Amino acid sequence: MKTTGEILFRNIYHLVTMNDRDDRFSGIDLLVRGHRIAAIGKTIDAPGARVIDASTHLIIPGLINTHHHLYQTLQRNIPAVQNAELFDWLTALYQVWQHLTPEAVRVGTLLGCGELLKTGCTTSLDQHYVFPRGLDEDLIGIQVEAAGRLGIRFHPTRGSMSRGQSQGGLPPDSVVQDEDTILKDCLRVIERHHDPAPFSMSRVAISPCSPFSVSRELLVETIRLARDKGILCHTHVAETRDEEDYCQKVYGMRPLALMEEVGWMGQDVSFAHGIHFTDRELDRLAEAGTAIAHCPTSNMRLGSGVARVPQMMSRGITVGLAVDGSASNDSSDMIGEMRNGLLMHRLTFGAAAMTARDMLHLATRGGARLLGRPELGCLEAGRAADLAMIDMNRLEYTGALSDPLAALIFSGIDHTVDLTLVNGRVVVQDGRLVNADEEQLIEQGQRISGEMLRKAGLA
Repeated sequence: MKTTGEILFRNIYHLVTMNDRDDRFSGIDLLVRGHRIAAIGKTIDAPGARVIDASTHLIIPGLINTHHHLYQTLQRNIPAVQNAELFDWLTALYQVWQHLTPEAVRVGTLLGCGELLKTGCTTSLDQHYVFPRGLDEDLIGIQVEAAGRLGIRFHPTRGSMSRGQSQGGLPPDSVVQDEDTILKDCLRVIERHHDPAPFSMSRVAISPCSPFSVSRELLVETIRLARDKGILCHTHVAETRDEEDYCQKVYGMRPLALMEEVGWMGQDVSFAHGIHFTDRELDRLAEAGTAIAHCPTSNMRLGSGVARVPQMMSRGITVGLAVDGSASNDSSDMIGEMRNGLLMHRLTFGAAAMTARDMLHLATRGGARLLGRPELGCLEAGRAADLAMIDMNRLEYTGALSDPLAALIFSGIDHTVDLTLVNGRVVVQDGRLVNADEEQLIEQGQRISGEMLRKAGLA
């Protein structure tokens, strides 16, 4: 059920605000009016509002996913790359992705955004960088339409690859574009799909894929265009040792030194992964205000390494949480991502290195800061009405409720939330998508995935 009127969440069992005071309340009401939170307090009087009984529910701010490749939802768990590291994984999957179609992009976006919404995520960045030769459709526009249909707050990024194998890059020439085409289309995407207004549902960023798939010149021109238009820039940096070796061989410097040389440092820049940074490089990131999109599950899945997130946090570096693409995760489960991040850092740095509250901070306030969205990531009057509601009266949370927030991350066997609200609209109700036929979407995804794998000779 959609609504743009008033919704009153009555008698909330446990409300985690993630505000500056870290307030947590029990037996409290929360009133939504339009696209904002109107009030939080005891026994709020709201005649005519839709009332939702939250007496057994945990309510948290909507989670924010800071890095994804939604088209990859159609290529999960492929046997040929189940045990591959990044470069071999990419080389094999490019043979599949060269068969992308507009329908595949649309269905992949619906699938990934649907999973995100069902696990409490209300805002997602996506980096789409594969534009097969001869495919002239507005793929970013297709994504914006699909995300808008489901009701998720969306940050599409116009990705790019310009250095194919014939020019010493990793991707095949069949999925790269010339730089004039890339820059012209970046400008078109910004003008057509970017809405800079507060509470907007669509904001565009520009995102060359990686140092090993674009030229130095494209990096320079991309950041110049982004700053001229006042938008963010995003790319992969320091994900693997192979990337480090590539940059040393081609550019004679480490990946971060390359990015700094071409102007890619500042509060308008974020890097996905950021695993292989030295202490001095972490200091430089902190000084510049450059953010990191942390992808714990993907980093483990590909054996890429462990990002030093506790050290980043101690330096004041902005860190957001991300699921990464579904071909290297292989899901879009934001609550599961918090759990994996918590356990990864405890295993690596010790049991006190990461708390449940730390992980929720990365997935809310950290993501909001990375995306430049101060209205998101927190539940208090005047902020965006983006939240997730989870019934804690479940078998899997029994015995865990001395700390309901930590129970969500430490415990549980099913991360599907009961309700997700985005911009004041209910988009997940009783664990189901409100704005999509899930069974039809499953059928479409299975069919398209099979077709692409057969064309690539992997089925």
